[in-house]
Amino acid sequence: MNSSGKATKLELLNFKSLPTRTFWITALAFFMCFFAWFGIVPFMPYVVKDLGLSPDQKWNSIILAVTGTVFARLLIGKLCDKYGPRICYTWLLTLGAIPVILIGFVQTPMQFLICRLFIGFIGASFVITQFHTSIMFAPNIVGTANATSAGWGNLGGGANRLGMPLIAAAVVSFGIAQEDAWRYSMIIAGVICFLMGIVYFFFTQDTPEGNYKELRAQGRLPKPKKDEASFATALKDYRVWILFIVYAACFGMELTVYGTMDDYLQNTFNLERTTAGNLVLSFALMNIFARTLGGFFGDKFGNSKGLRGRVLFLAAILAVEGIMLSTFSSVSSSFIVAFIFLIGFSLSVQMAEGATFSVVPFINKKAIGSISGIVGAGGNVGAFLAAILLKSRSAIAEKAAIVSNDGAAQSVIDAAQSAASSSAVSGGYFFIGLVVIATATLSLAIKFSSEEEKSINNEIKVTPAI
Repeated sequence: MNSSGKATKLELLNFKSLPTRTFWITALAFFMCFFAWFGIVPFMPYVVKDLGLSPDQKWNSIILAVTGTVFARLLIGKLCDKYGPRICYTWLLTLGAIPVILIGFVQTPMQFLICRLFIGFIGASFVITQFHTSIMFAPNIVGTANATSAGWGNLGGGANRLGMPLIAAAVVSFGIAQEDAWRYSMIIAGVICFLMGIVYFFFTQDTPEGNYKELRAQGRLPKPKKDEASFATALKDYRVWILFIVYAACFGMELTVYGTMDDYLQNTFNLERTTAGNLVLSFALMNIFARTLGGFFGDKFGNSKGLRGRVLFLAAILAVEGIMLSTFSSVSSSFIVAFIFLIGFSLSVQMAEGATFSVVPFINKKAIGSISGIVGAGGNVGAFLAAILLKSRSAIAEKAAIVSNDGAAQSVIDAAQSAASSSAVSGGYFFIGLVVIATATLSLAIKFSSEEEKSINNEIKVTPAI
Protein backbone atom coordinates (compact mmCIF):
# COMPACT_ATOMS: atom_id res chain seq x y z
CA MET A 1 0.00 0.00 0.00
CA ASN A 2 1.11 3.58 -0.58
CA SER A 3 0.37 6.53 1.70
CA SER A 4 -3.14 7.01 0.26
CA GLY A 5 -4.06 3.37 0.82
CA LYS A 6 -3.84 2.43 -2.87
CA ALA A 7 -2.50 -1.05 -3.62
CA THR A 8 0.94 -1.17 -5.27
CA LYS A 9 0.57 -4.86 -6.17
CA LEU A 10 -2.26 -6.94 -7.60
CA GLU A 11 -2.42 -9.61 -4.90
CA LEU A 12 -5.44 -11.61 -6.00
CA LEU A 13 -5.64 -13.81 -2.90
CA ASN A 14 -5.08 -11.11 -0.28
CA PHE A 15 -8.73 -10.73 0.71
CA LYS A 16 -7.80 -8.64 3.77
CA SER A 17 -6.87 -5.89 1.32
CA LEU A 18 -9.71 -3.47 0.47
CA PRO A 19 -8.41 -2.92 -3.10
CA THR A 20 -8.30 -6.69 -3.67
CA ARG A 21 -11.83 -7.21 -2.38
CA THR A 22 -13.01 -4.30 -4.52
CA PHE A 23 -11.24 -5.80 -7.53
CA TRP A 24 -13.06 -9.12 -7.18
CA ILE A 25 -16.51 -7.67 -6.45
CA THR A 26 -16.37 -5.11 -9.26
CA ALA A 27 -15.07 -7.71 -11.74
CA LEU A 28 -17.85 -10.11 -10.72
CA ALA A 29 -20.50 -7.38 -11.04
CA PHE A 30 -19.14 -6.51 -14.47
CA PHE A 31 -19.19 -10.20 -15.44
CA MET A 32 -22.84 -10.53 -14.45
CA CYS A 33 -23.79 -7.37 -16.36
CA PHE A 34 -22.15 -8.63 -19.54
CA PHE A 35 -23.65 -12.09 -18.98
CA ALA A 36 -27.13 -10.54 -18.87
CA TRP A 37 -26.41 -7.96 -21.60
CA PHE A 38 -25.61 -10.64 -24.18
CA GLY A 39 -27.58 -13.40 -22.48
CA ILE A 40 -30.20 -13.49 -25.23
CA VAL A 41 -27.65 -14.21 -27.99
CA PRO A 42 -27.56 -18.03 -27.58
CA PHE A 43 -31.37 -18.06 -27.75
CA MET A 44 -31.83 -15.92 -30.85
CA PRO A 45 -33.01 -18.83 -33.08
CA TYR A 46 -35.79 -19.49 -30.53
CA VAL A 47 -36.60 -15.79 -30.20
CA VAL A 48 -36.81 -15.32 -33.98
CA LYS A 49 -39.21 -18.26 -34.22
CA ASP A 50 -41.23 -17.37 -31.10
CA LEU A 51 -41.69 -13.66 -31.88
CA GLY A 52 -41.51 -13.87 -35.67
CA LEU A 53 -38.57 -11.46 -36.02
CA SER A 54 -37.65 -10.39 -39.54
CA PRO A 55 -33.93 -10.28 -40.58
CA ASP A 56 -34.03 -6.47 -40.24
CA GLN A 57 -35.52 -6.69 -36.75
CA LYS A 58 -32.82 -9.19 -35.75
CA TRP A 59 -30.07 -6.82 -36.95
CA ASN A 60 -31.80 -3.87 -35.30
CA SER A 61 -31.86 -5.69 -31.97
CA ILE A 62 -28.07 -6.10 -32.19
CA ILE A 63 -27.63 -2.40 -32.97
CA LEU A 64 -30.02 -1.28 -30.22
CA ALA A 65 -28.19 -3.42 -27.66
CA VAL A 66 -25.03 -1.36 -28.11
CA THR A 67 -26.79 1.97 -28.76
CA GLY A 68 -28.31 2.22 -25.28
CA THR A 69 -24.88 1.67 -23.75
CA VAL A 70 -23.45 4.77 -25.46
CA PHE A 71 -25.71 7.16 -23.55
CA ALA A 72 -25.47 5.18 -20.32
CA ARG A 73 -21.66 5.24 -20.36
CA LEU A 74 -21.52 8.97 -20.99
CA LEU A 75 -23.85 9.59 -18.07
CA ILE A 76 -22.48 7.05 -15.60
CA GLY A 77 -18.93 8.42 -15.76
CA LYS A 78 -20.06 11.85 -14.62
CA LEU A 79 -22.24 10.29 -11.92
CA CYS A 80 -19.26 8.30 -10.62
CA ASP A 81 -17.26 11.51 -10.19
CA LYS A 82 -20.22 13.05 -8.38
CA TYR A 83 -21.59 10.25 -6.19
CA GLY A 84 -18.88 7.57 -6.18
CA PRO A 85 -18.76 4.08 -7.72
CA ARG A 86 -20.51 2.26 -4.85
CA ILE A 87 -23.86 4.04 -5.15
CA CYS A 88 -23.69 4.19 -8.96
CA TYR A 89 -23.06 0.45 -9.33
CA THR A 90 -25.79 -0.37 -6.82
CA TRP A 91 -28.40 1.61 -8.77
CA LEU A 92 -27.16 0.40 -12.17
CA LEU A 93 -27.42 -3.24 -11.14
CA THR A 94 -30.80 -2.98 -9.42
CA LEU A 95 -32.48 -0.80 -12.07
CA GLY A 96 -30.70 -2.54 -14.95
CA ALA A 97 -32.11 -5.86 -13.77
CA ILE A 98 -35.65 -4.68 -14.63
CA PRO A 99 -35.45 -4.83 -18.47
CA VAL A 100 -33.48 -8.09 -18.22
CA ILE A 101 -36.38 -9.60 -16.30
CA LEU A 102 -39.03 -7.95 -18.50
CA ILE A 103 -37.60 -9.41 -21.71
CA GLY A 104 -38.78 -12.77 -20.42
CA PHE A 105 -42.35 -11.52 -20.73
CA VAL A 106 -42.31 -9.87 -24.19
CA GLN A 107 -44.93 -10.89 -26.74
CA THR A 108 -44.16 -8.70 -29.77
CA PRO A 109 -41.02 -7.75 -31.77
CA MET A 110 -41.40 -4.11 -30.66
CA GLN A 111 -41.42 -5.08 -26.99
CA PHE A 112 -38.32 -7.19 -27.59
CA LEU A 113 -36.48 -4.32 -29.29
CA ILE A 114 -37.35 -1.90 -26.48
CA CYS A 115 -36.06 -4.33 -23.85
CA ARG A 116 -32.80 -4.88 -25.77
CA LEU A 117 -32.29 -1.11 -25.92
CA PHE A 118 -32.67 -0.71 -22.15
CA ILE A 119 -30.73 -3.87 -21.32
CA GLY A 120 -27.82 -2.20 -23.11
CA PHE A 121 -27.66 0.33 -20.27
CA ILE A 122 -26.01 -2.23 -18.00
CA GLY A 123 -23.07 -2.19 -20.40
CA ALA A 124 -22.15 1.03 -18.58
CA SER A 125 -20.92 -1.26 -15.80
CA PHE A 126 -17.56 -1.25 -17.56
CA VAL A 127 -17.06 2.43 -16.73
CA ILE A 128 -17.71 1.95 -13.02
CA THR A 129 -15.40 -1.06 -12.89
CA GLN A 130 -12.57 0.90 -14.52
CA PHE A 131 -13.23 3.90 -12.29
CA HIS A 132 -13.27 1.83 -9.11
CA THR A 133 -10.03 -0.03 -9.86
CA SER A 134 -8.37 3.22 -11.01
CA ILE A 135 -8.84 4.80 -7.58
CA MET A 136 -7.93 1.63 -5.67
CA PHE A 137 -4.54 0.90 -7.32
CA ALA A 138 -1.32 2.93 -7.54
CA PRO A 139 0.12 4.24 -10.87
CA ASN A 140 2.71 1.45 -11.17
CA ILE A 141 0.01 -1.26 -11.34
CA VAL A 142 -3.22 0.52 -12.30
CA GLY A 143 -3.04 -0.50 -15.98
CA THR A 144 -2.75 -4.17 -15.07
CA ALA A 145 -5.56 -3.91 -12.49
CA ASN A 146 -7.87 -2.11 -14.92
CA ALA A 147 -7.15 -4.53 -17.75
CA THR A 148 -7.60 -7.64 -15.61
CA SER A 149 -10.86 -6.54 -14.00
CA ALA A 150 -12.23 -5.52 -17.40
CA GLY A 151 -10.98 -8.66 -19.13
CA TRP A 152 -12.45 -10.99 -16.55
CA GLY A 153 -15.67 -9.01 -16.58
CA ASN A 154 -15.80 -9.22 -20.36
CA LEU A 155 -15.80 -13.00 -20.00
CA GLY A 156 -19.47 -12.68 -19.17
CA GLY A 157 -20.10 -11.83 -22.81
CA GLY A 158 -18.68 -15.20 -23.84
CA ALA A 159 -19.58 -17.30 -20.82
CA ASN A 160 -23.28 -16.81 -21.58
CA ARG A 161 -22.83 -19.06 -24.61
CA LEU A 162 -22.18 -21.87 -22.15
CA GLY A 163 -23.99 -20.61 -19.07
CA MET A 164 -27.34 -19.63 -20.57
CA PRO A 165 -27.95 -23.03 -22.26
CA LEU A 166 -27.10 -24.69 -18.92
CA ILE A 167 -29.61 -22.48 -17.11
CA ALA A 168 -32.17 -23.27 -19.82
CA ALA A 169 -31.51 -27.01 -19.44
CA ALA A 170 -32.04 -26.72 -15.68
CA VAL A 171 -35.30 -24.84 -16.29
CA VAL A 172 -36.51 -27.52 -18.71
CA SER A 173 -35.72 -30.21 -16.14
CA PHE A 174 -38.40 -28.63 -13.93
CA GLY A 175 -41.02 -29.21 -16.61
CA ILE A 176 -40.85 -25.90 -18.50
CA ALA A 177 -41.33 -26.20 -22.28
CA GLN A 178 -38.10 -25.93 -24.32
CA GLU A 179 -39.45 -23.03 -26.38
CA ASP A 180 -40.11 -21.02 -23.19
CA ALA A 181 -36.78 -21.79 -21.49
CA TRP A 182 -35.13 -18.64 -22.86
CA ARG A 183 -37.68 -16.50 -21.07
CA TYR A 184 -37.06 -18.06 -17.66
CA SER A 185 -33.27 -17.98 -18.22
CA MET A 186 -33.32 -14.21 -18.77
CA ILE A 187 -35.51 -13.71 -15.69
CA ILE A 188 -32.99 -15.66 -13.61
CA ALA A 189 -30.11 -13.58 -15.00
CA GLY A 190 -31.98 -10.39 -14.09
CA VAL A 191 -32.61 -11.55 -10.51
CA ILE A 192 -28.89 -12.35 -10.10
CA CYS A 193 -28.00 -8.82 -11.29
CA PHE A 194 -30.41 -7.35 -8.75
CA LEU A 195 -28.86 -9.38 -5.93
CA MET A 196 -25.38 -8.33 -7.06
CA GLY A 197 -26.44 -4.71 -6.62
CA ILE A 198 -27.23 -5.40 -2.97
CA VAL A 199 -23.84 -7.08 -2.51
CA TYR A 200 -22.09 -4.07 -4.04
CA PHE A 201 -23.77 -1.66 -1.64
CA PHE A 202 -22.90 -3.56 1.54
CA PHE A 203 -19.46 -4.96 0.71
CA THR A 204 -17.59 -2.21 -1.17
CA GLN A 205 -16.22 1.23 -0.38
CA ASP A 206 -15.75 4.16 -2.77
CA THR A 207 -12.05 4.82 -2.09
CA PRO A 208 -9.28 3.38 0.11
CA GLU A 209 -9.87 6.33 2.47
CA GLY A 210 -13.67 6.05 2.73
CA ASN A 211 -16.97 6.68 0.94
CA TYR A 212 -17.66 9.90 -0.95
CA LYS A 213 -20.34 11.04 1.48
CA GLU A 214 -17.99 10.71 4.45
CA LEU A 215 -15.05 12.34 2.66
CA ARG A 216 -17.18 15.32 1.60
CA ALA A 217 -18.43 15.73 5.17
CA GLN A 218 -14.78 15.82 6.29
CA GLY A 219 -13.89 18.37 3.60
CA ARG A 220 -11.48 15.93 1.93
CA LEU A 221 -13.40 15.76 -1.35
CA PRO A 222 -14.73 18.59 -3.58
CA LYS A 223 -18.43 19.42 -3.53
CA PRO A 224 -20.53 18.15 -6.50
CA LYS A 225 -20.45 21.50 -8.33
CA LYS A 226 -16.67 21.35 -8.53
CA ASP A 227 -16.99 17.85 -9.99
CA GLU A 228 -19.09 19.37 -12.78
CA ALA A 229 -16.22 21.76 -13.53
CA SER A 230 -13.92 18.75 -13.84
CA PHE A 231 -16.36 17.15 -16.29
CA ALA A 232 -16.34 20.29 -18.44
CA THR A 233 -12.53 20.25 -18.41
CA ALA A 234 -12.54 16.63 -19.54
CA LEU A 235 -14.83 17.47 -22.46
CA LYS A 236 -12.37 20.12 -23.67
CA ASP A 237 -9.31 17.84 -23.53
CA TYR A 238 -8.44 16.65 -27.05
CA ARG A 239 -6.71 13.56 -25.62
CA VAL A 240 -10.03 12.29 -24.27
CA TRP A 241 -11.56 12.34 -27.75
CA ILE A 242 -8.57 10.63 -29.31
CA LEU A 243 -8.96 7.86 -26.74
CA PHE A 244 -12.70 7.83 -27.56
CA ILE A 245 -11.75 7.01 -31.17
CA VAL A 246 -9.08 4.55 -30.05
CA TYR A 247 -11.56 2.58 -27.94
CA ALA A 248 -14.01 2.62 -30.84
CA ALA A 249 -11.25 1.02 -32.91
CA CYS A 250 -10.57 -1.77 -30.44
CA PHE A 251 -13.51 -2.66 -28.18
CA GLY A 252 -16.02 -1.48 -30.77
CA MET A 253 -14.45 -3.68 -33.41
CA GLU A 254 -14.28 -6.66 -31.04
CA LEU A 255 -18.01 -6.40 -30.33
CA THR A 256 -18.95 -6.16 -34.00
CA VAL A 257 -16.51 -8.72 -35.38
CA TYR A 258 -17.45 -11.33 -32.79
CA GLY A 259 -21.12 -10.54 -33.29
CA THR A 260 -20.85 -11.29 -37.01
CA MET A 261 -18.11 -13.92 -37.00
CA ASP A 262 -20.37 -16.96 -36.56
CA ASP A 263 -22.16 -16.30 -39.85
CA TYR A 264 -18.96 -15.25 -41.63
CA LEU A 265 -17.14 -18.49 -40.76
CA GLN A 266 -20.15 -20.53 -41.87
CA ASN A 267 -20.57 -18.65 -45.15
CA THR A 268 -16.86 -18.45 -46.02
CA PHE A 269 -15.44 -21.76 -44.81
CA ASN A 270 -18.63 -23.87 -44.64
CA LEU A 271 -18.24 -24.54 -40.93
CA GLU A 272 -21.07 -26.00 -38.90
CA ARG A 273 -22.91 -23.47 -36.71
CA THR A 274 -21.82 -25.24 -33.51
CA THR A 275 -18.18 -25.26 -34.61
CA ALA A 276 -18.25 -21.60 -35.58
CA GLY A 277 -19.95 -20.67 -32.31
CA ASN A 278 -17.37 -22.56 -30.25
CA LEU A 279 -14.53 -20.80 -32.07
CA VAL A 280 -16.03 -17.40 -31.35
CA LEU A 281 -16.51 -18.43 -27.72
CA SER A 282 -12.84 -19.39 -27.47
CA PHE A 283 -11.85 -15.91 -28.65
CA ALA A 284 -14.04 -14.32 -25.99
CA LEU A 285 -12.42 -16.56 -23.36
CA MET A 286 -9.02 -15.12 -24.31
CA ASN A 287 -10.05 -12.18 -22.12
CA ILE A 288 -8.78 -14.30 -19.21
CA PHE A 289 -5.26 -13.20 -20.12
CA ALA A 290 -5.16 -11.09 -23.32
CA ARG A 291 -6.56 -7.84 -21.96
CA THR A 292 -4.38 -8.19 -18.87
CA LEU A 293 -1.32 -8.41 -21.13
CA GLY A 294 -2.26 -5.05 -22.67
CA GLY A 295 -2.46 -3.40 -19.26
CA PHE A 296 0.69 -5.17 -18.04
CA PHE A 297 2.82 -4.00 -20.96
CA GLY A 298 1.25 -0.56 -20.71
CA ASP A 299 2.48 -0.40 -17.10
CA LYS A 300 5.89 -1.79 -18.09
CA PHE A 301 6.41 0.83 -20.79
CA GLY A 302 5.01 3.50 -18.49
CA ASN A 303 7.36 2.62 -15.64
CA SER A 304 10.42 2.61 -17.93
CA LYS A 305 9.61 5.32 -20.49
CA GLY A 306 7.04 7.48 -18.74
CA LEU A 307 3.54 8.33 -19.89
CA ARG A 308 4.77 8.60 -23.47
CA GLY A 309 5.77 4.94 -23.26
CA ARG A 310 2.18 3.97 -22.55
CA VAL A 311 1.04 5.84 -25.67
CA LEU A 312 3.73 4.26 -27.86
CA PHE A 313 2.72 0.77 -26.80
CA LEU A 314 -0.96 1.58 -27.40
CA ALA A 315 -0.19 2.81 -30.94
CA ALA A 316 1.91 -0.28 -31.71
CA ILE A 317 -0.68 -2.82 -30.56
CA LEU A 318 -3.46 -0.95 -32.40
CA ALA A 319 -1.46 -1.16 -35.62
CA VAL A 320 -1.01 -4.91 -35.11
CA GLU A 321 -4.77 -5.28 -34.56
CA GLY A 322 -5.56 -3.51 -37.85
CA ILE A 323 -3.03 -5.57 -39.81
CA MET A 324 -4.37 -8.83 -38.35
CA LEU A 325 -8.00 -8.02 -39.23
CA SER A 326 -7.29 -6.78 -42.77
CA THR A 327 -5.10 -9.80 -43.51
CA PHE A 328 -7.70 -12.21 -42.08
CA SER A 329 -10.37 -10.70 -44.29
CA SER A 330 -8.21 -11.30 -47.38
CA VAL A 331 -7.82 -15.04 -46.76
CA SER A 332 -10.69 -17.20 -47.98
CA SER A 333 -8.98 -20.22 -49.52
CA SER A 334 -7.38 -21.66 -46.38
CA PHE A 335 -9.20 -21.84 -43.09
CA ILE A 336 -6.00 -22.71 -41.19
CA VAL A 337 -4.20 -19.58 -42.42
CA ALA A 338 -7.27 -17.43 -41.75
CA PHE A 339 -7.61 -18.93 -38.29
CA ILE A 340 -4.02 -17.97 -37.39
CA PHE A 341 -4.68 -14.33 -38.30
CA LEU A 342 -8.01 -14.43 -36.46
CA ILE A 343 -6.17 -15.53 -33.31
CA GLY A 344 -3.73 -12.67 -33.88
CA PHE A 345 -6.64 -10.23 -34.16
CA SER A 346 -8.32 -11.56 -31.02
CA LEU A 347 -5.11 -11.28 -29.00
CA SER A 348 -4.17 -7.81 -30.25
CA VAL A 349 -7.65 -6.26 -30.04
CA GLN A 350 -8.01 -7.27 -26.40
CA MET A 351 -4.48 -6.10 -25.59
CA ALA A 352 -5.32 -2.74 -27.21
CA GLU A 353 -8.34 -2.43 -24.90
CA GLY A 354 -6.15 -3.05 -21.87
CA ALA A 355 -3.53 -0.61 -23.15
CA THR A 356 -6.18 2.09 -23.64
CA PHE A 357 -7.15 2.01 -19.99
CA SER A 358 -3.52 2.01 -18.92
CA VAL A 359 -3.50 5.57 -20.35
CA VAL A 360 -6.95 6.80 -19.27
CA PRO A 361 -6.24 7.20 -15.49
CA PHE A 362 -3.44 9.68 -16.23
CA ILE A 363 -5.34 12.16 -18.42
CA ASN A 364 -7.07 14.00 -15.56
CA LYS A 365 -7.14 12.47 -12.09
CA LYS A 366 -9.96 14.78 -11.00
CA ALA A 367 -12.30 13.44 -13.69
CA ILE A 368 -11.40 9.75 -14.04
CA GLY A 369 -15.07 8.74 -14.03
CA SER A 370 -16.09 11.25 -16.70
CA ILE A 371 -13.15 10.35 -18.92
CA SER A 372 -13.75 6.61 -18.45
CA GLY A 373 -17.38 7.17 -19.45
CA ILE A 374 -16.54 9.14 -22.58
CA VAL A 375 -13.85 6.70 -23.69
CA GLY A 376 -16.03 3.71 -22.85
CA ALA A 377 -18.87 5.17 -24.91
CA GLY A 378 -16.46 5.35 -27.82
CA GLY A 379 -16.34 1.57 -27.88
CA ASN A 380 -20.08 1.35 -28.40
CA VAL A 381 -20.12 4.13 -30.98
CA GLY A 382 -17.50 2.16 -32.90
CA ALA A 383 -19.57 -1.02 -32.60
CA PHE A 384 -22.69 0.84 -33.79
CA LEU A 385 -20.97 2.33 -36.86
CA ALA A 386 -19.24 -0.93 -37.77
CA ALA A 387 -22.51 -2.87 -37.42
CA ILE A 388 -24.29 -0.38 -39.68
CA LEU A 389 -21.50 -0.73 -42.26
CA LEU A 390 -21.59 -4.53 -42.26
CA LYS A 391 -25.40 -4.67 -42.20
CA SER A 392 -25.78 -2.35 -45.18
CA ARG A 393 -23.07 -4.08 -47.24
CA SER A 394 -24.42 -7.52 -46.46
CA ALA A 395 -28.07 -6.60 -47.08
CA ILE A 396 -27.33 -5.02 -50.49
CA ALA A 397 -25.18 -7.97 -51.59
CA GLU A 398 -27.69 -10.60 -50.43
CA LYS A 399 -30.64 -8.87 -52.13
CA ALA A 400 -28.67 -8.62 -55.37
CA ALA A 401 -27.80 -12.33 -55.17
CA ILE A 402 -31.44 -13.28 -54.63
CA VAL A 403 -32.58 -11.14 -57.58
CA SER A 404 -29.89 -12.48 -59.93
CA ASN A 405 -30.82 -16.08 -59.09
CA ASP A 406 -34.57 -15.58 -59.25
CA GLY A 407 -36.26 -18.76 -60.44
CA ALA A 408 -33.39 -21.05 -59.45
CA ALA A 409 -33.64 -23.83 -56.90
CA GLN A 410 -33.72 -22.72 -53.26
CA SER A 411 -30.38 -24.42 -52.57
CA VAL A 412 -28.79 -22.36 -55.38
CA ILE A 413 -30.29 -19.13 -54.00
CA ASP A 414 -29.09 -19.99 -50.48
CA ALA A 415 -25.56 -20.68 -51.74
CA ALA A 416 -25.47 -17.44 -53.72
CA GLN A 417 -26.79 -15.49 -50.74
CA SER A 418 -24.12 -16.98 -48.45
CA ALA A 419 -21.35 -16.20 -50.93
CA ALA A 420 -22.58 -12.64 -51.37
CA SER A 421 -22.74 -12.09 -47.62
CA SER A 422 -19.25 -13.52 -47.16
CA SER A 423 -17.77 -11.24 -49.81
CA ALA A 424 -19.53 -8.15 -48.45
CA VAL A 425 -18.52 -8.77 -44.84
CA SER A 426 -14.95 -9.60 -45.92
CA GLY A 427 -14.70 -6.22 -47.63
CA GLY A 428 -16.12 -4.59 -44.52
CA TYR A 429 -13.53 -6.27 -42.28
CA PHE A 430 -10.72 -5.13 -44.60
CA PHE A 431 -11.91 -1.52 -44.49
CA ILE A 432 -12.29 -1.63 -40.70
CA GLY A 433 -8.72 -2.93 -40.42
CA LEU A 434 -7.44 0.06 -42.39
CA VAL A 435 -9.38 2.43 -40.13
CA VAL A 436 -7.78 0.81 -37.07
CA ILE A 437 -4.30 1.31 -38.56
CA ALA A 438 -5.11 4.98 -39.19
CA THR A 439 -6.31 5.27 -35.58
CA ALA A 440 -2.98 3.88 -34.38
CA THR A 441 -1.25 6.79 -36.11
CA LEU A 442 -3.74 9.25 -34.60
CA SER A 443 -3.07 7.94 -31.09
CA LEU A 444 0.51 9.18 -31.32
CA ALA A 445 -0.90 12.71 -31.05
CA ILE A 446 -1.63 12.09 -27.34
CA LYS A 447 0.91 14.18 -25.43
CA PHE A 448 1.62 14.81 -21.75
CA SER A 449 3.16 17.92 -20.27
CA SER A 450 6.50 17.79 -18.45
CA GLU A 451 4.62 18.61 -15.24
CA GLU A 452 2.31 15.61 -15.71
CA GLU A 453 5.27 13.34 -16.45
CA LYS A 454 7.15 14.63 -13.39
CA SER A 455 4.15 14.21 -11.08
CA ILE A 456 3.61 10.57 -12.10
CA ASN A 457 7.33 9.78 -11.96
CA ASN A 458 7.51 11.11 -8.42
CA GLU A 459 4.50 9.00 -7.42
CA ILE A 460 5.98 5.88 -9.00
CA LYS A 461 9.33 6.41 -7.23
CA VAL A 462 7.68 5.85 -3.85
CA THR A 463 6.05 2.60 -4.99
CA PRO A 464 7.85 -0.68 -5.76
CA ALA A 465 8.38 -1.50 -9.45
CA ILE A 466 6.52 -4.42 -10.96
